[in-house]
Amino acid sequence: MGKDVIIACDFSSKKEVIDFLSQFKDEKPFVKIGMELFYAAGPDIVREIKAMGHKIFLDLKLHDIPNTVMKAMRVLSELDVDMCNLHAAGTIPMMEAALKGLTREDGSRPILIAVTQLTSTSQERMTEDLLIEEPIDKVVMHYALNAKKAGLDGVVCSPLEAEKVHSSCGSDFVTVTPGVRFADGDIGDQVRVTTPAKAKEIGSDYIVVGRPITQAADPVAAYKRCVAEFVG
Repeated sequence: MGKDVIIACDFSSKKEVIDFLSQFKDEKPFVKIGMELFYAAGPDIVREIKAMGHKIFLDLKLHDIPNTVMKAMRVLSELDVDMCNLHAAGTIPMMEAALKGLTREDGSRPILIAVTQLTSTSQERMTEDLLIEEPIDKVVMHYALNAKKAGLDGVVCSPLEAEKVHSSCGSDFVTVTPGVRFADGDIGDQVRVTTPAKAKEIGSDYIVVGRPITQAADPVAAYKRCVAEFVG
């Protein structure tokens, strides 16, 4: 699977995201649409961005009973997104149901990946709030293996975990990694970060980059730099 840079379009309105993407004339970057934009602009924003020629990672992190997730994934599949996700904590039956809902009659479907543990979840919070006593690294790898058992394509993980995920789940198991910043850039509110070049070296398949591109003085140049460092 080829490597790619996904731009996190964390905007709060249709106008903001269309204005941003309109700056890209020759390139059609892979974009991530998260909860903020999807809830603000609705499913039509997915159709519009798709019609502009972009691949779309719809980042809604579904987590519910298996039947509900299956039906929701059936709807998302009809939006013609290229990638979507759910929480691995929803259990193997939920992930299997999601895969069933996502698969179209002709057998095609978007890439489906699982979130293991959110990057905001510390060992302390996991132990005290969720009553999970195991070390967080062990939990992340267990959830990744559950996703593989359920037939999913990969996981969202820290770039620092990508190598370990590939070791446990195979080189063809997709790793989608946020937390990427340029070496000379501001790390913002991220703690565990790495650079595009390092993410490539570690083995990330896709990197998700937000503010270093969306808030750059020249977003197109920042995107091209990111692609050059990560894809080569």
